[in-house]
Amino acid sequence: MNFNKETKILLLSLAITLGLVGGGIYYLFKDILPGGNQVSVNISNSANNNQSESRISAGEISLTPGDVSVAKRDGIAAFKSGKYEEAVNYFQAALQSKKNDPETLIYLNNAKIGNKKSYSIAVSIPLATEPNFALEVLRGVAQAQNEINLQGGIKNTPLKVVIASDDDRVELVKDIAQNFVKNSEILGVVGHFASDATLAAGEIYNSQQLVAISPTSSAVKISNFSPYVFRTVPSDFMAARALANYMTTKLNKKKAAIFYNSQSGYSQSLKSEFVSAVSLAGGEVSHEFDMSKPDFSAAQSIAQAQGVEVLMLAANSQLLDKGLQVIQVNQRRLPLLAGDGFYALKTLEISQGQGENMVLAVPWHLESNPGADFPQKSRQLWDADVNWRTALSYDAARALITAIETNPSRQGVQQALKSGNFAARGASGELRFANSGDRNAPVQLVQVKSQPNSRSRTGYDFELVRN
Repeated sequence: MNFNKETKILLLSLAITLGLVGGGIYYLFKDILPGGNQVSVNISNSANNNQSESRISAGEISLTPGDVSVAKRDGIAAFKSGKYEEAVNYFQAALQSKKNDPETLIYLNNAKIGNKKSYSIAVSIPLATEPNFALEVLRGVAQAQNEINLQGGIKNTPLKVVIASDDDRVELVKDIAQNFVKNSEILGVVGHFASDATLAAGEIYNSQQLVAISPTSSAVKISNFSPYVFRTVPSDFMAARALANYMTTKLNKKKAAIFYNSQSGYSQSLKSEFVSAVSLAGGEVSHEFDMSKPDFSAAQSIAQAQGVEVLMLAANSQLLDKGLQVIQVNQRRLPLLAGDGFYALKTLEISQGQGENMVLAVPWHLESNPGADFPQKSRQLWDADVNWRTALSYDAARALITAIETNPSRQGVQQALKSGNFAARGASGELRFANSGDRNAPVQLVQVKSQPNSRSRTGYDFELVRN
């Protein structure tokens, strides 16, 4: 096969598809975008702006990229001026035009608190660099805050949420973590997003004794990293073994090629665990391709992978586009496996039929526990289905809420989470932590399937793999 010729055709097709998808997304979701006049909030997110003060807000600035409605802008101005009743009215109006904006819901709940006594937690996410994934995390935290405050708060004390936009950049993450530990009102942190960010911030949280619970950082290195760092997402050890088992038993394949990002701690962790798991199952990962290299070519890599029976995509979200190129070039010749970084609307939009039957390991799926009420409540709140990032962020916030209820101090929160008696009610049931800081929970295998009436509106959905 002439892979160079095929690559040019596929890349041209991919570029056209991206353009069409962009227009399609706007058309599909224009009804939930802020209506009327739009105004831009001039918040600098450049690499030169390293001051954490401009990246942290309880309602004083908008950290979400893009245009801001007039109502939300006026709510922010009123909040900043201490006119909390006015801010409440404006934020309520803003939510009427854009129901699925978690930042506005958090600011609304914070405005209702005003200067009254409250307990505070923070959430740190890469809003500027990974806005879609970051908003998914923020929805989980916002839902937990909204629920507890509607119930009267934590023992009659409302919960305030502080938001930070950290870009997943180590130096900025550290700066924000230092800001959090200096703010004595913050009793815990939901974050960070990438494993490298959680490890960097975790050193500061450990030395200053502030709890952080990551809903998305799965690198094995985080286990036992610090008595102050927890996570609601299972480690890559679990995901890798589930995928390796599926490859060797369900697919009955023994030889794989893996695509990863050597610059990502998460990606390297998943790669290493998958290689070990396949080897233990009697298989082999015969080829490894680093997608972060400037000369990486999906077509050339697949051409080099002679004798390979399965392709495993272990890249993080930053290299999602390169992973989608692999899917396109593969043309459904070989079975595809992937980590949770590929659980994204973009995967369904771009891969279309080429990604059908790809199997991913994820921590949670809305169909995994039919008896749980979380999917229904979240659908009602956001007017849309949510995914694992929202569910596990909700769990992280619920864990902090439960710990604060036990003892509303930093040390009390840590002791509660470490206690063998600790249990919180999460999106999919009871939530407990092992001594390592990990959550005792399995992963779910999902598969890309064609669905005429798909939830994603792409014609495809991530569906549970049934035994």
